[in-house]
Amino acid sequence: MTDEPEYSESLKSFGEVLKVLRRRAGLTQEQFAPMVRYSVPMVASIEQGRRFPPPLFVERAESVLDGLGVLKAAAKHLSRRPGLANWFRQWAQLEREAIALYTYECRVVPGLLQTEAYARAIYLSVPPPPNEDEMNERISARLARQELLSTKRRPPRTFSFIIEQAVLERQTGGVDVTRELLDHVIETAERHWNVELQIMPLRQPTHAGLDGPLQLLETPENRWFAYSEGQDTGQLISDPKVVSLLHQRYAKMRSQALTPEDSLSLLRQMRGAL
Repeated sequence: MTDEPEYSESLKSFGEVLKVLRRRAGLTQEQFAPMVRYSVPMVASIEQGRRFPPPLFVERAESVLDGLGVLKAAAKHLSRRPGLANWFRQWAQLEREAIALYTYECRVVPGLLQTEAYARAIYLSVPPPPNEDEMNERISARLARQELLSTKRRPPRTFSFIIEQAVLERQTGGVDVTRELLDHVIETAERHWNVELQIMPLRQPTHAGLDGPLQLLETPENRWFAYSEGQDTGQLISDPKVVSLLHQRYAKMRSQALTPEDSLSLLRQMRGAL
């Protein structure tokens, strides 16, 4: 499967504006690319509306082209989700409108709770490693999704996260990355009243989540969907009977995991030990 995102009118418009400003400055793509420290193919893809421009690209392009804020303003209205695999896009669309999101993870910290350094460490860990442009685009997409956590939305979404303790004990990316990650996760749980975080302890003789990662969401129409992900695959589940079964499993895990208070206490202990 490919991670190449679909075209969108907003991306095409941004690309056209970028192209006009670049040509006004008398620069070819080959001249412009090193000035913003991105590859020529990346610049070409952005101008064609095929790639989402990473924040650093927009910032550097504004400076190089003296864009008078035009590029930054246009970037605010880009509608496509960058760097998301094809099989995840339908779920991402539902996710943006959801009123509740439940996530159980046993492999990595959920994307909505990741730091940039942790996300980078994940991408560098799993072969084949992406090139720098691809990695920046995917990380930008992942961090942009964290806007979902905002309590400014009315009504705000509610979130439940269950994370295996082993995921954090693994120290993906090293001690410094883990220290920053723990600080971020703790701060998110403390600052966002709509976020409930639970840790599944290392020792748990009965575990309802042994079949793997699981996500559930509720739409504004109070319909529930589920999402399951594996090695380079993903499945959106809409069958009410299957979703009900997965709901039962998630509910069981909530009773098996540490309470939110005990989970935060454990995270602070882990942070203090680093």
